Amino acid sequence: MGNTLSFIDDNDTLVSPTPSSCEFVQILMKLQRAAQLITSTLDLEQLFDHVVNDLADSLGTVEVAIWLRHPETDEMVLQGVRGCRMHKKGARLKIGREGIVGQVSATGQMYYAPDVHLDPFYIPCESTTRSEVSIPLKIGGEVVGVFSIDHIDTNAFSENQLLVLEALAGHVAVAIENARLFQRERHERQRMQQEADDARAMQLAIFLKATPLVPGFAFETAWHPAGSVAGDWFDFIDLGGERYGIVLADVSGKGMSAALLMSATRAILRSLAKLHFSPGETLAQLNQTLLEDFPIGKFVTMIYAVLDVNSREVTVASAGHLRPLLINGNGSFLDVEPGLPLGVAPSSYPEHTLRLEPGTRLLFYTDGITEATNRHDEEYGAARLLEHFMQPDACVNGLIDEVRQFGDSSPQADDATAVLIRSR
Repeated sequence: MGNTLSFIDDNDTLVSPTPSSCEFVQILMKLQRAAQLITSTLDLEQLFDHVVNDLADSLGTVEVAIWLRHPETDEMVLQGVRGCRMHKKGARLKIGREGIVGQVSATGQMYYAPDVHLDPFYIPCESTTRSEVSIPLKIGGEVVGVFSIDHIDTNAFSENQLLVLEALAGHVAVAIENARLFQRERHERQRMQQEADDARAMQLAIFLKATPLVPGFAFETAWHPAGSVAGDWFDFIDLGGERYGIVLADVSGKGMSAALLMSATRAILRSLAKLHFSPGETLAQLNQTLLEDFPIGKFVTMIYAVLDVNSREVTVASAGHLRPLLINGNGSFLDVEPGLPLGVAPSSYPEHTLRLEPGTRLLFYTDGITEATNRHDEEYGAARLLEHFMQPDACVNGLIDEVRQFGDSSPQADDATAVLIRSR
């Protein structure tokens, strides 16, 4: 039959349409194929404008409109319209009570009025309107909207043409649902990003405050999260009597959950630090508290040191954390016997005390530094860390820069944090 279009009449006889009908159906078929493409249009406003304008231009209709069901009211809301001067975007119709659109939204069935002047549901819009068809837009069997077309001719649509329009409406419904899902996901991503930005701002307010001024000592810090927020953290706690608590910790996991656990751990430690004289006792009590509150599988590694300014002694206890690096002429890693990470099981936390003579440096750091890798899957490691701090001008920010260069400036896989104590 080639490209000739035909219809089946009421007597099941094959007949050829008039040229105008043939042209009309060809236009609708093109629109149907185009409708398959609009499912990729993820902006609702662009989608509505595209559908109503293209269809009105192609068919020469009086009006094309898309109505969507309001999620909270018993109304249909006009979202896209072409060719109607009475109803503007935002106009509303009562479901089941107003107009052909209201009838279709209530019944979920297509409604065709071949002569609107004789139709009990029709609400006049344009004086030239003679016929109207309204088709429900359904997703999962539920009416989410109505696709409405008015024409200047009486009985303008044949049965075949109505079938094509119905198919077109199906594609429009899918496009609307896709756009809505994308919109929800985008809003959710924006909400989550806003929460992450707020959390980061709070963390920055904590970590970028000035380090304490302690006679005979200076402190350097570097805090570089791998994402918006971090599980790594450090703190300085004034214990009174010229004694200061110095903390570096790494919460297991990443992202918002790690940041929340970090905040909780920091708050509990600050409440306990002044109640216990030694860092070992403080860690033991902190561990007991976290065992009662921490989710299963979550833990914290921590170095907690107490610096006595008068004696220049620092006492260190470790909860499963990396060994501190001491630089005093030569460099060496302190032989601190670690207890278990906090939140895993009951544990004791042995202490290691040393005197910080003038010129001595003591470094605490997290595994985001030593376990950073390059393109050859080599770790930065403890040897490079020691080599860096054997340089007389070494500092923690320079360390972070070196680690990034070692990793070929690729994105950080983990938070990188360091605290350096300089004895003057």
